[in-house]
Amino acid sequence: MVVTNYLIIGSGVAGLTFAIKIADRFPDKKVTIVTKANADESNTKYAQGGIAIVTDKDEDSYQKHIEDTLICGDGLCDEAVVKMVITEGPKRLKELIEWGAKFDKNAEGNLDLGKEGGHSENRVVHHKDQTGSEIERAILMQVYQKENITVLDHHFAIDLITENNCCFGALVLDEKTKKTTTYQSEITLLATGGIGHLYGHTTNPIIATGDGIAMANRAKAAIKEMEFIQFHPTALYDASTGSKFLISEAVRGFGAYLRTKKGHRFMLDYDERGELASRDIVSQCIDLELKKSGDDCVYLDCTHLDLQAFIKHFPMIYKYCKKTGIDIAKDWIPVVPAQHYLCGGIVVDKNGKTSIENLFACGECSRTGLHGANRLASNSLLEALVYSNTIYEYLADDTLKISKPKNNITDWKSVEKPEINSEYLTEMKSKLQLLMRQNAGIVRNDSDLLKAKKQLLLWQTEMEELEKTHSISVAFYELLNMIAIALLIVQQSLDRQENRGGFVKLQSDKV
Repeated sequence: MVVTNYLIIGSGVAGLTFAIKIADRFPDKKVTIVTKANADESNTKYAQGGIAIVTDKDEDSYQKHIEDTLICGDGLCDEAVVKMVITEGPKRLKELIEWGAKFDKNAEGNLDLGKEGGHSENRVVHHKDQTGSEIERAILMQVYQKENITVLDHHFAIDLITENNCCFGALVLDEKTKKTTTYQSEITLLATGGIGHLYGHTTNPIIATGDGIAMANRAKAAIKEMEFIQFHPTALYDASTGSKFLISEAVRGFGAYLRTKKGHRFMLDYDERGELASRDIVSQCIDLELKKSGDDCVYLDCTHLDLQAFIKHFPMIYKYCKKTGIDIAKDWIPVVPAQHYLCGGIVVDKNGKTSIENLFACGECSRTGLHGANRLASNSLLEALVYSNTIYEYLADDTLKISKPKNNITDWKSVEKPEINSEYLTEMKSKLQLLMRQNAGIVRNDSDLLKAKKQLLLWQTEMEELEKTHSISVAFYELLNMIAIALLIVQQSLDRQENRGGFVKLQSDKV
């Protein structure tokens, strides 16, 4: 058994910024970060757009950002949470800059602010089109300087250890030695990111399999609003499944047009904001156009834009397109909606506390009330930064009483069992991804959802039987977690009777 004071599961912006602060506050306490891939592999790393923060008080205001967030959330945001997150933004940005994160400046030396869908003003702070990667780089450098932080990469958290609705750590599998160890901790923070690979077509990295939410669900934590899944309208189209390259929303903010195969600029038919309508609307409109035409994709037209300015703002996108044979000066970019972000998740209060004592959650795996039915672009990094700080401030109080386990926690006993066939797991994962794309995608109906639920329950039973007779692996647990997440999405989609934000359910089975 390993005993630590703070166990952080996940190594994105949410988990790492909490780790830095709590390690500084309590230099004699141990902070352990468990992450299933390399330490820098997280959803944070792939965030292209930036952080929505009010910095220009002349043109912008907190109130405008609050209103934009509330409009996007379609009546389901927690207004007090929205106000707290947005007004905290400038302090958290200042912190990132002090830690060494670099953001683009304009000719006058001020922050170069981008504009994205749903925003009434330019307020997106960015580092070219690689903002998340720059933030991850800066904060990891800080983490490695702290003597009381241990980073365990290629370690997979299997399950939370709970007793009487209180969390005391987690069981963790070392992916290299295949050994499972009990990590006992006073405080556990889930910062495990999103669920993208449940859908196959996603902008998320391959690690996004909903592990934290599935673990919390098994521990009976409150999970809410899993039906609100944001599909990014413009992932680069190709015929394969797996992670898709994201064409940032900022490209549309920069002036790109969406067109059908025949060249029609269709967004103006649906919304007066055109390409700058919020993501849910743009994704639903693309989905409708593709169903009408039978085409595989629509196109993003950048041919009328200033090429040098485009390359300066979006060097990674320009290079990636060029590498795949797309010259943005004369070719349209084929795009299609792909799963991008989960607005619901583990229910937390304003201090990041879950419904289980000693268990906190932060970032995309949590449901704070900020996003409501649909997330406003570039509010996610902001939410992660603000909530990791509120959790830190809550736990920085050294008079806080932390529950201890009443019984001794027993260490994990491993038993030799045969391994599960990897081809079986790969095939099952592909079936699951197809089921979710077809039955719980951008537009849903009860008939498809009920069929999906029936199939998912059969798969869940099958997996639970295999667990009894075979040795566990990361691939097995990821699949088990994805099936659990799929059931939550399907059930909560069935339960919701009204269309809000990113959630559209047809009342009949006719599209």
